[in-house]
Amino acid sequence: MKMLVRAVVCVGLVVFAAKHNLPTAFGQSGGYPSAGSPNRGMGQPNRYATTGSRGVPTAPRPAAQPPQGRSSSLDASGRPSASGSRATETRSQGATVSPQPTGTARPGGEAGKRAEGNSEAEASGSERAAAPAAADALKLMPTQPDVDFARPSPVEIGQLKVSAQKAAGAVGWVVEDARGAVLRRFLDTNGDGRVDQWCYFKDGLEVYRDIDSNFDGKVDQCRWFNTAGIRWGIDRDQDGVIDAWKTISAEETTQELIAALAKQDSDRFARLLLTREELQSLGLGEAKAAEIAAKLKGAVEKFQAAAAKQKTIGRETKWLQFSGTRPGLVPAGTEGSTKDVEVYEGVVAIVQSGTDHAEVPIGTLVKAGQAWRLIDAPPLDSESHGEALAQGVFFRTPTPNRPQVAEGSANEKTQAVFSELEKIEAALSRATSPEEQDALNAKHADLLERLAADSAKAEDRAAWIRQLADTVSAAVQTGGYPKGAKRLEALWQQLEKEGDPSLAAYVRFRQLAADYGLAVQAKGVDFAKVQADWLKKLEQFVADYPKSPDAAEAMLQLAIAQEFAGQDEEAKKWYGNIVRQFPNATVAKKAAGAKSRLDSVGKVIELQGKSLAGEIVELSKFRGKAVLIQFWATWCEPCKADMIVLKDLFEKHNQGFAVIGVNLDNSVQAVSSYLSENRLPWPQIFEEGGLESRPALEMGILTLPTMILVDAEGKVVNRNVNASELPTELKKILR
Repeated sequence: MKMLVRAVVCVGLVVFAAKHNLPTAFGQSGGYPSAGSPNRGMGQPNRYATTGSRGVPTAPRPAAQPPQGRSSSLDASGRPSASGSRATETRSQGATVSPQPTGTARPGGEAGKRAEGNSEAEASGSERAAAPAAADALKLMPTQPDVDFARPSPVEIGQLKVSAQKAAGAVGWVVEDARGAVLRRFLDTNGDGRVDQWCYFKDGLEVYRDIDSNFDGKVDQCRWFNTAGIRWGIDRDQDGVIDAWKTISAEETTQELIAALAKQDSDRFARLLLTREELQSLGLGEAKAAEIAAKLKGAVEKFQAAAAKQKTIGRETKWLQFSGTRPGLVPAGTEGSTKDVEVYEGVVAIVQSGTDHAEVPIGTLVKAGQAWRLIDAPPLDSESHGEALAQGVFFRTPTPNRPQVAEGSANEKTQAVFSELEKIEAALSRATSPEEQDALNAKHADLLERLAADSAKAEDRAAWIRQLADTVSAAVQTGGYPKGAKRLEALWQQLEKEGDPSLAAYVRFRQLAADYGLAVQAKGVDFAKVQADWLKKLEQFVADYPKSPDAAEAMLQLAIAQEFAGQDEEAKKWYGNIVRQFPNATVAKKAAGAKSRLDSVGKVIELQGKSLAGEIVELSKFRGKAVLIQFWATWCEPCKADMIVLKDLFEKHNQGFAVIGVNLDNSVQAVSSYLSENRLPWPQIFEEGGLESRPALEMGILTLPTMILVDAEGKVVNRNVNASELPTELKKILR
């Protein structure tokens, strides 16, 4: 039946390819749909937010900000929400989609044609292909089961956009939703007219990719990314089944083991075992190597017997989490070893079958290259697996202090709440009206409050309350739950009465952010008054909770506001306070960089980093020339407008004037794609991280555009020069 479904899909795609004048070899064969989960749909970017590092809004400014990525709202895990990078990927299964961006050569070197009625000049040898229908593109599925990726509803499919993309020598089709978040991307990376990468996304992030690395039309590698983990599987015979794991984490190894037990799949188990070559590469002493080799020799047979006998794990059992103490490093020289070896001892997996939870003993894991490996079958038949685990292979380990799994009615009650939360989050992803969003967010908050109230441990209760504060604050700031601000205020007051200053501070900070977000959304808002109130409340927060981690973020917002108001000394005071009082905080690096930038005029500054080609770009190598350092991103339209001025000045003063670009996009694909279409005659520094990347932190870059002018001696002349000021500034320093 699966083969019939695959055949129907592939035939349909070939017809589709012919209709749209695309290559008909759709690349891979086989594949089948997998159960995906709906996008959560919470935490859309707050249009009033800027660069608060923990999702806290700052003053609304005219400066350009990224439309996607960092946001002032926080998701359920407490991280800043992101609507996703537009330079991500998608995949189609059983088909090649040969994209053709306007004015670029089509894969395969087909003869160019001019689209009827189109007056645009066509590039030599190019041909424009019509974009495939979104519904057809979404029929393509991963080769591997259980991939959790975005699956739009029938209503949403009608709002999707399919467009061509060219980046770093690859061309392909991109499917985006109505908000511009990428759902799929299909790429031809070698120009043969066949798709060789099929990429899938969830919540704006690529989570899975099928790869045809030898360009024979069949998938031979499968990779998981971002929130989906780090697995990298190799399918040597290209039959849709992973043959070996090139990369796999310790957590994912236990997850794969549970899946193998559930299906009594000894081949799947065998793929997790340390290979003979890997054992030799570890450099173990002779006795230890022989001990492990003996375990490996009988591991598959032991697994088969244990899997058939055990009753804990069934086909419906789900892996929940990895549990164990920290990994240990067995140093070179131990029992004759020649290399350090990383190991886990006493590993346990927590699983769920229906409403029941259980612990499954795993034992020892060894790291070989980028993969964590088993060296034996799990001790399932041991009457006391706790002692078996504690014994270890490399060293004894105490029984880990793991949280006990709840049992009985309390467990059933908790599972019912979890199930209800999943339903609400699915409904939120589809909700469109403010009334519907408000009601669902209120129910979501009710359930989190119930989980907090039912928690047996204080740390568990605190975790649920923090998640409640994060999600409610995010919902308020995105306009989905206006009443949530009052709810957070009541929760803060309750925690104050309970005498829990740490938790009270956490909730209070997010309540203030929610209040601010609500205020700036009001009709006829007086932004000056709202901003003044916000800063006053931040100062009070710092006074009330000086040791709270959020006090560092509050001080950063105060410093940013003072800097943009031109109050440099006040700004430097707040930046300095952050560095002194919270030296290990994430925002301390940004604060230190910002303070250095404010103090940089008349001083020599250092700047270096790698270009997109991997070469070192260093400011000191440009001595003897005036240098303009441009911090920019492809989402910053004013930055791109400035480049026109910079090009003119560069050509006019090319003997005495240089430019260094520092790109702050979140993805290398975004900048590579832009520069391939818009050539710039100066070097570009790029490091992952966007506004949180190393170059941005070192100079305390808070918003874009930011340009710094340096003279021939390497001293800063102007730390925040505008493009309109540059001609005058250059006349002062050029001879």
